[in-house]
Amino acid sequence: MTTNRSDKKNFSFPGDNSLTNNGLSIFVTTFNRFFRAHRYNNTPTAIQYIEGLMACERGKANMERMEEEVPDSEYRAYQQFISNSKWDYVGLIQQIGIETSELMKANKIKTGKPTGLIVDESSHLKKGTESVGVSRQYAGTIGKVDNCQVGVYCSMVNDTKATLVNQRLFLPSAWTSDLDRCKAAGIPKENVVFKTKPELALEMFDELIGQGIEFDWIGGDGLYGHNTALCQGLEQRNLFYVLDVHKDELIYLKEPIFSIPQKKEGRGRTPEKLRADQPTIRLDKYLKTLNESDWTTETIRKTAKGWLRLKVHKASIWTWDGKSDQARRQTLIITQTTDGKNETKFGFSNGGLDEYSHQQYAYFQAQRYWVERTFQDAKGELGLSDYQVRKWISWHHHHALVMLACLYLLKVKIENEPDYPLISVRDARILLIIKIFGTKMDYEKRLSQMNNRHLIRQADIDRRYRFDGS
Repeated sequence: MTTNRSDKKNFSFPGDNSLTNNGLSIFVTTFNRFFRAHRYNNTPTAIQYIEGLMACERGKANMERMEEEVPDSEYRAYQQFISNSKWDYVGLIQQIGIETSELMKANKIKTGKPTGLIVDESSHLKKGTESVGVSRQYAGTIGKVDNCQVGVYCSMVNDTKATLVNQRLFLPSAWTSDLDRCKAAGIPKENVVFKTKPELALEMFDELIGQGIEFDWIGGDGLYGHNTALCQGLEQRNLFYVLDVHKDELIYLKEPIFSIPQKKEGRGRTPEKLRADQPTIRLDKYLKTLNESDWTTETIRKTAKGWLRLKVHKASIWTWDGKSDQARRQTLIITQTTDGKNETKFGFSNGGLDEYSHQQYAYFQAQRYWVERTFQDAKGELGLSDYQVRKWISWHHHHALVMLACLYLLKVKIENEPDYPLISVRDARILLIIKIFGTKMDYEKRLSQMNNRHLIRQADIDRRYRFDGS
C-alpha cells in the first residue's frame, strides 16, 4: 500500500485544458501546417503516431504495436503517413530547432549558463540489406562493427536541459556508388552524394545558424575534434568550439617552424615534404609528464551522487595537418575524474588559453553527458531505433516525429520542475500516457507513486551532499 509522504503537488502538461482534450494533441496541432500533403491534413495520424511512440515500451515502438496500443488507430494509416505521404518533415525539424532555441534562451536567463550545440552520431542496429543506409559499419551502441544505420545528430543543451534539433542519415560509399540501390530506397538525387560525418555536421551547423538558432559553443566527440576540415570550417565561420580528441593525437608544445630539408650529400631522393624543427608528442604521453601543480580541481555541477569535481589542465599547444605551411594554435583541455578511477578526457578548442577559466572549459567538455542522456531517452522511451521501415522518407518522417515528442517532454519537464525537480523523461512519459489512455484513479495513483519515489531519492541525495560537506 502506498503511503502519501507529502502534500499533493500539481502536475501539468503544456496545452492541457481538459480531460478530453489533452495537451499533447494541442501541442502537435500547432505544427499542423507541416503535416498537410496536398489537401489532406495528416495531423490526427501524427498525434496517434506520437501517442504510439510514448505508449509502446522499448524495442516495440513499431506500427503494429501502435495499432494495438492506440485506440481507433490503423496500421495502414500509419504506413501511408510514414512511408508514402509527402508531408514536410524538413520544415517540422526546422521549427523544432527554432522552438528549442527559444526554450534554451529562457533557461539561459534562468541559470546564467551558456548553451551548447553538440554533434554526435548514433547507430541503429538493423537486419538485411535494403533499409536505407544500412551497412556493416561501426555501431557505437554496441562498440563494434555490425549491420546498422548511422545518424548524425545535433542537440542543444543548457545546464541539464537537452534535446535533438537536427539530423542527417549517413550514407556509406557502398550506397552512394550504387545508383539503382539508392533509387530503390527513394533517396532524392541531390542526396546521393557521399559525405563524411564531419561534413554532415558542418552542413547542419550552417542550416541551424541560417534559422537563427542561438548557442554559445559547439561540442562533439573525438571523431569531430580530430577532423581538421571541420575545425577549420568552424574557425572560418567564427564559431567557438570545444571538441574531444583521442589520446593518440599528436601535438607540439612549442610553435614549430616548417621547412623542406636540404638533400644530404650522396645518394637518395631530394626531400619534398615539409618537416618541423621539433618533435611531436602523443597526448597520453604528454599526460604522464604533468605534475600535481599542473592541475586545478574544479566543481562542475550537481549530480545525484554529489558534486561532480574534475581535475583540469589546460595549455596552449599546436597541431599540424601535414599539409599547411604552419601549425594551428589551440587550447588543450584535459580533465580527470576525482573518484579514483582517473577517467581522462582530452579536448581541443579554438578559444584562447585565458579566454575561459579551467572550470569553464571543463564545463563545456562535460556537457556532452546530457546529449548522451538525450539519446538514451529517445531510444529507451520514444522508439528512436524501433522503426521498421526501409525508405529514405520513412526514416526521416519517423525521426522528425521522435524529435517532436522529445521537445514536448522537455516542455513537460520544464513546466513541472518547480514542484518535481527530479522528474525524468520516463516519469513524464508514463504520466502522459496514463492521462491519455487510463482512468483518473490510475493517474492519481501513478502521480502519488512518483511523488513518493522522488521524496525518497531526494532524501538520499541530501544525505550525499551532507556527507560531501555541501
